[in-house]
Amino acid sequence: MAAVEVSPCPARHELESQKFLQNLAVGTASILKIPLRKALDACQTDDFCRYALEEAACCSLADAYLLKHTYLAGDFISAVDIAIWVGLAGSGQRWESLRKSKKFPNLSIAAKVKGKERANRHVGGNGKGVLDLKNAVVGKVRLRFAPEPSGYLRIGHSKAALLNQHFAQEFKGKVIVRFDDTNPAKESNDFVVNILKDIDTLGIEYDEVTYTSDYFPKLMKMAEELIIQGKAYVDDTQREQMQKERMDGTESRCRNNSTEENMKLWKEMSAGSERGLQCCLRGKLDMQDPNKSLRDPEYYRCNPIPHHRVGSSYKIYPTYDFACPIVDALTGVTHALRSSEYHDRNAQYHRIQEDMGLGNVEIYEFSRLNFVYTLLSKRKLAWFVDHGMVEGWDDPRFPTVKGIVRRGLTIEALIKFVVYQGGSKNLNLMEWDKLLTINKKQIDCYCPRHTAVIEEGRVMLTLTDGPEKPFVRIIPRHKTFEVKEIMKDGNDCIVQLTGVLHLEGSVKTTRLKLTWLPEMSELVNLSLVEFDYLITNKMVDEGEDFLDVLNKNTRKETAALGDSNMRNLQRGDALQLERKCYFRCDVPFVGPCNPIVLFAIPDGRQQKRALM
Repeated sequence: MAAVEVSPCPARHELESQKFLQNLAVGTASILKIPLRKALDACQTDDFCRYALEEAACCSLADAYLLKHTYLAGDFISAVDIAIWVGLAGSGQRWESLRKSKKFPNLSIAAKVKGKERANRHVGGNGKGVLDLKNAVVGKVRLRFAPEPSGYLRIGHSKAALLNQHFAQEFKGKVIVRFDDTNPAKESNDFVVNILKDIDTLGIEYDEVTYTSDYFPKLMKMAEELIIQGKAYVDDTQREQMQKERMDGTESRCRNNSTEENMKLWKEMSAGSERGLQCCLRGKLDMQDPNKSLRDPEYYRCNPIPHHRVGSSYKIYPTYDFACPIVDALTGVTHALRSSEYHDRNAQYHRIQEDMGLGNVEIYEFSRLNFVYTLLSKRKLAWFVDHGMVEGWDDPRFPTVKGIVRRGLTIEALIKFVVYQGGSKNLNLMEWDKLLTINKKQIDCYCPRHTAVIEEGRVMLTLTDGPEKPFVRIIPRHKTFEVKEIMKDGNDCIVQLTGVLHLEGSVKTTRLKLTWLPEMSELVNLSLVEFDYLITNKMVDEGEDFLDVLNKNTRKETAALGDSNMRNLQRGDALQLERKCYFRCDVPFVGPCNPIVLFAIPDGRQQKRALM
């Protein structure tokens, strides 16, 4: 049915809300010592005025608004904030029930923060909010989001990126995007370009883009200084033996090489010679330290493969663990956000900064997003791409930003999910249903409804009292028909139906329902695509080969017929097929011979039909 916009006179409750807020503004201005004009302006211009006395509408609007804002009206606490919280608190048990139901997660989080603490989240306070950043100073916080350009951004990266942005906004700081491009064997400009696109898709606002490769000359010089100071040495021990020695706490036979011998081998490494290829540079730390990351870790490796930015200028490259703390300090990063999987290597991070005489960078840990039936390792995902098991890094079965967006996940839902998780450091294996349920709520309010009939098993329905010629009329979509006769074949399969019009019928009270479309040339061909997980186990244990748990059947296509309005769908549009599920248009209508391709969007109810 066509929507009609009307502009009625202000309702009584709306006028009461305006008056209530205006009266409250006077008290607010006095208590908070803000200009009365500001408090009144907020009342007169803010949309919340209309909903102050409508609990359900107020909660829904405020929850959506608080996703990206601290205050309900402008950048200061106003009568609107006080009115909403007073109104909610005044509802007593009803508000407690709503809060505990987690129906409005942003509203619930905000309600837990005391007024004074909430004011401090704004610039000018101590900067401490729901997520605390140690020793952060408003206006001086400098963060970096540092992906490796060896694949597309994954859902785990999105959490790191969004947390960086959260703290930058919270403390009026800056975010640097820095590509940690220290492994030329796996990196490419294509990944750089697509990661930047993914960052834009996530809505991340950054101040500059840099590369670890910009600091290669400085890093090499610092490595040489460590050799001269006796804090690093060149080792040609076989890799397997070196790993065993580190595990056992046994010193390498090369550990006490002279400075001259180390510099000689360092030059062999720099030249990429046959001798140099056998060596690596290791930090001389403590081979008996209980923290194995401090047992003489590798700082530099020899690799003759050309780099995607600097070509063949270098034959040696720093490890991530060596380059990261140095470049963080050199670029003035105040806080480095790292997932808790790096916890044991934090001591190494600080030790390298100490040995180089660099300033200390605060580390903020957060838990990595691990999902059931999901591979997040770029090496394993690359295997699927290289072996043609998926369409590419943007395959809807992949946990990449492009993949999940192509599958139908909205960025708004992802942001809500990350905000809900906050800075939790607890490691756990998560189900997809929480994220998918949030996504369903996001898209349900605007998804257009369409009708489609599956090709296989469809039968003809004949209306005995129907019109002689087809015609078009705008009617409510939920009227039903009653079937009078069902014809079956010898195998008890329905082959035809006969019915009569019953426009007074109700979808809610009719027990048996059918989905139907008129037999007409304007119908469009559809290909409904469902996806399953790439692996059959909830998780791949350490030492277990993921190839042993591959899912051999991860894509299912079903032919269907859709209503003619689906010709107007654009790529990326979300829709719901009546009595089926939600879909995202991947290939729009291009002609009668080419089907429209729709990807099924999992909605949280399906455990085996969830995002990968």
